[in-house]
Amino acid sequence: MKAAIIESVGKVVYGEVPDPTPGPREVVVEVAACGLCGTDLHILQGEFAPTLPVVPGHEFAGRVVALGSEVTSLAAGDRVAVDPSLYCFECRYCRIGHNNMCEKWAAIGVTTAGGAAEYAVAPAANCVKLPDQVRTEDAALIEPLSCAVRGYDVLNSRLGSHVLIYGSGTMGLMMLELAKRTGAASVDVVDINEERLTTARGLGCSSAAGAADELGRAPQGWDVVIDATGNAAAIQDGLGRVAKAGTYLQFGVADYATRATIDPYRIYNQEITITGSMAVLHSYERAAELFAAGALDPEIFISDRLPLASYPDALDRFRAGLGRKIVVLPGS
Repeated sequence: MKAAIIESVGKVVYGEVPDPTPGPREVVVEVAACGLCGTDLHILQGEFAPTLPVVPGHEFAGRVVALGSEVTSLAAGDRVAVDPSLYCFECRYCRIGHNNMCEKWAAIGVTTAGGAAEYAVAPAANCVKLPDQVRTEDAALIEPLSCAVRGYDVLNSRLGSHVLIYGSGTMGLMMLELAKRTGAASVDVVDINEERLTTARGLGCSSAAGAADELGRAPQGWDVVIDATGNAAAIQDGLGRVAKAGTYLQFGVADYATRATIDPYRIYNQEITITGSMAVLHSYERAAELFAAGALDPEIFISDRLPLASYPDALDRFRAGLGRKIVVLPGS
């Protein structure tokens, strides 16, 4: 079958790989759409410790075409979105409910072959059936939405909070949509990309600007500050924008070498919480239900739908910060 392949650090190609076969409790999914994500860039850079070569793609949906011998929950022809998380369920973190901290953490499209291919294997337990009103080619958005849902689980955001989001790419815009749904009093967005700020304004943010100083909440700051960029300058600025008794969430994926400076006395004296959110945890099913209920408009969130053969070019486009969510369509 055809697939995108990250062959080595810095090298991605489009080529042939063996057709997958399911294990006893797995299914084969004919991929309808696969989204690109910052994680794919980190894999290309040699981070996240993947074994290369690997077929990337952890945001995907499609149609079940083959079943393992023990699968009874799905049938051939079912349309599904796939949670890429692969946990051991044996280590301490899995046993205490923090599976995303699994000591043997793995994920489809990160440590095993993923959805940037014509077909992909997934555990049946990781597949969520799609209702009739959800188009299969849109459902690749469910995985990033599930990460955003996990972020709000960590925040425990209160009604009436003033929220500041750094970044209005796909993930920043998803955090904006969830902030509106969780009763924020205001949601402000910072980005240096004016085109993306225009999208944030269209989605109903309270205000949007190229710098937080332009937003008018100094010196009190914001109750919730979310970094959705992973950029060192944004992170450093955001840490200084948290109001007393407020919370800073590191949601964007930073490079391993990224560093920021904190003020321990201010954290103590103003009771500031600094926390993080990593991937998916008990949030995929809820994200699928939110998506089916119309929490996101796919026509706004998906800016590019490209053939699978264009995956290397799509990755370059993503790296350049162009568009919003870019998906590849293996069947096109």
